[in-house]
Amino acid sequence: MVLLVVLGVTKGPKYLRAMEIAEKMDMKYVEETFIAMDQYFDFVTVSKSSNPFTFDTKQNIQLPETFSFENQTFNTEAFLDSSYTQGFLVIQDDTIIYENYWRGQKEETKHISWSMAKSVISALLGIAQAEGHMGSVDKTVDEYLPEMKGTGYEGVKVKDVLQMSSGVKFNEDYGDPNSDIQRWFKTFALGESQDEFAATLVNEREPGTYNHYVSINTHVLGMILVRTTGQSVSSYFKEKLWDPIGAEHDACWLKDENGMEMALGGLNATLRDYAKVGRLFLNKGNWEGKQIVPESWVEESLTMDKEHVTPSSKNSAHPDSGYGYQWWIPSGNDGEFWARGVFNQYIYINPTTRTVIVKNSANQNFYDNTNPHSISTVNLELMRAIAYRIR
Repeated sequence: MVLLVVLGVTKGPKYLRAMEIAEKMDMKYVEETFIAMDQYFDFVTVSKSSNPFTFDTKQNIQLPETFSFENQTFNTEAFLDSSYTQGFLVIQDDTIIYENYWRGQKEETKHISWSMAKSVISALLGIAQAEGHMGSVDKTVDEYLPEMKGTGYEGVKVKDVLQMSSGVKFNEDYGDPNSDIQRWFKTFALGESQDEFAATLVNEREPGTYNHYVSINTHVLGMILVRTTGQSVSSYFKEKLWDPIGAEHDACWLKDENGMEMALGGLNATLRDYAKVGRLFLNKGNWEGKQIVPESWVEESLTMDKEHVTPSSKNSAHPDSGYGYQWWIPSGNDGEFWARGVFNQYIYINPTTRTVIVKNSANQNFYDNTNPHSISTVNLELMRAIAYRIR
């Protein structure tokens, strides 16, 4: 701590800010931090839609009293509490049938998405492709970004980046203070260039052969979006998605000192507006009769077309789930898919039951891989229990 204070005095305000961020990311503060990220980071405001869409509402249903996972039974209310849920929303057939908030979050409160934003970036790339900005996903990253030649992304197809199969070497262990993801977060807290960080990564596997979640892959997709459209991530997001789906509240997108958004997880929005992203994909990219995201892109996004991106693959670091274009695809027959973020952020979509469920959390036990309240597959069973009960 003494060294950090000296750095703060000798190297200026951004080091003092980084120290404050480090403190606020301590587990005992994250409930407050996750609903106030714009107090600690630079950001861009994304204004609400001029034509807001509102869901019909009903009195809250009674959630299933219990649900089960691997022969263990959980009390639903206790599970929501023990996973430090801050907002929970269930939409059935375009109607809010359950909505509740805890731990400081309210209907109008923006909560950080973390990696749920990855699914939004994928949607924007699909729109950019349809508009003729971006070409085939079979093109390589360095064809779009020549500055990535000589890095781990040279020669890697955009499709392999979308499917988290880039082959780039990266340690995504959030609980390891020396991991690559923590190294990236420290540079972001200092405001430093994410583009430059991405260029430091190297390749360790043949691209397109192994599913390995690398958050910086999504940053590279964000770089491609900016380069091909000539717009910032937040500007394109506002014009092509946030306005058309009728966002009811302003969002904000965190950014670095060069103005580049944290594409991999820096979106902050309200629970209901996250649900609109779910509704958009539930309806295959169509919004009130207008095709916002090309249906073909939605289908590609949810197609596991290679063995390594299927559930239970031996060529995957994530055998609990399949993976599409920045969407997680669990095993099952109902066509479910979901956006997932650290500390248990979820947008769950079940096309068979026509259900969308959104969960914002600040799970203080998230780094404990043995704690069932922090495990995504357990959270999935909660959402399935709700969807199957109400269909």
